[in-house]
Amino acid sequence: MIDIRPVANAIGRLTAVFGAMMAAPALVDWWAGDPHWMVFAETGLICAILGGLVAIATAGRGGELMLEQAFLLTSGVWLVLPLVGALPFMLGEPDASFTDAVFEAMSGMTTTGATAFPALDGLPLGTHLWRGMLQFSGGLGIVVVALIFLPAMRIGGMQFFRSEGFDTMGKISPRAGQIAADVTRVYVMITIACAVTYAALGMSGFDAIFHAMTTTSSGGFSNYDASFGAFIGPPELASSLFMILATIPFVRLVQAGYGEVRPLWRDSQIRAYLRVLGTIILLIAAYRVLVMGHTDLGHILRETTFNVVTTVSGTGFFSTDVTQWGPLPLALLIVGGLIGGCTGSTACSIKIFRYQVLLRAVEAQILRMQSPHRVAYPRLQGRRLSAEVVGSVMAFFTLFILSFGVLIVALALTGLHPRTALTAAWTSIANVGPAWGPEVTANGSVADFPATAKWLMIAGMYVGRLELLAVYVLFLPRFWRQ
Repeated sequence: MIDIRPVANAIGRLTAVFGAMMAAPALVDWWAGDPHWMVFAETGLICAILGGLVAIATAGRGGELMLEQAFLLTSGVWLVLPLVGALPFMLGEPDASFTDAVFEAMSGMTTTGATAFPALDGLPLGTHLWRGMLQFSGGLGIVVVALIFLPAMRIGGMQFFRSEGFDTMGKISPRAGQIAADVTRVYVMITIACAVTYAALGMSGFDAIFHAMTTTSSGGFSNYDASFGAFIGPPELASSLFMILATIPFVRLVQAGYGEVRPLWRDSQIRAYLRVLGTIILLIAAYRVLVMGHTDLGHILRETTFNVVTTVSGTGFFSTDVTQWGPLPLALLIVGGLIGGCTGSTACSIKIFRYQVLLRAVEAQILRMQSPHRVAYPRLQGRRLSAEVVGSVMAFFTLFILSFGVLIVALALTGLHPRTALTAAWTSIANVGPAWGPEVTANGSVADFPATAKWLMIAGMYVGRLELLAVYVLFLPRFWRQ
């Protein structure tokens, strides 16, 4: 029987931390003279007390986590914390329903970026800050999970990275603390640099901090209905740079911080990611010039670069209505969103690494078919891909495609337009952010969706962010008989 006390202890501590974090939006609203600050103060105090009591009741159960406990902890954190994070949205502004509040909090924690709020411009600053903090926490959390937990849990081929200097030896070892500290330091440094850059380019202090948090986390929340359309010009290019930086492997950024820059330039995953971005940008820009007849080349390149990077990275900002670009650009954006960024980063979706493994496996199989007696093994980054890694990646692709298809059908059955159902499923399970269709409001909100559709999207965001198997394994009776 799995001992859940260490899991409950960790979740209790994190709940208490979330309660303490609510002091920041409370102070912002208090400073602005908004009575909404009481909601954050009271909710934060309650969460801190309840989380602390759970942590105290399960104290003394620390040490190394076994794999089964790691699965429970990973799934439990992204289930409990969004429920905690939803409370201020229900009890204060915007006085959201339970469904909309949970949707917003889950979208924040999973760094999806879709919103259920029909209007953003008039919300209190504290509410916006809390939305940004949810994404900032979720982005950091998913990087730590990708570097520490997923390789040990052998999910989606992530065991390939167990020898990248972060080997957990099948358990979540004490060295995980050092890994988390290194990652947190780099993550915070990128966020600060992003905020300073935004401020230098004309954003207000609040806008710069808020959008820096949602940029580095690949979250995409904005405090404006126009999203990044409120910052047309140089901020788009700066944002593109930081979105790319946040979606390359953090292990490379940590190594660079210790003076080992060469691995950053030699990583085949990073090079492939940049090639994907460059190809999609050039194809869409060329289409807009040659087919759509757009003539302002500088504007086209800047606008296309920003909206391609924000989609492929899974950030989810928008600065214009991309549906007006024509069918081919829209199709390329959807494909790009299904590719995603690099593993071990804040990026969402399937990610470059798995496509590399898939292509290497297909290439090796073709070679074996051409020469049956030839020994051909798939290799990546100079290392042989084991059958376990290839099998895990194939299983991930299969589950992703099946889950994606089922979600599309389920959303269509709620009455959504087919295009809305397709893009809503895409944005949920790939954690991209935008959706397109007649039911989507002008600010990209899903406020007009049926409640059932919103809950389906919540489920899609949840399983998509946790790489599917980390959640699905909990439904196997064998797991609970460990």
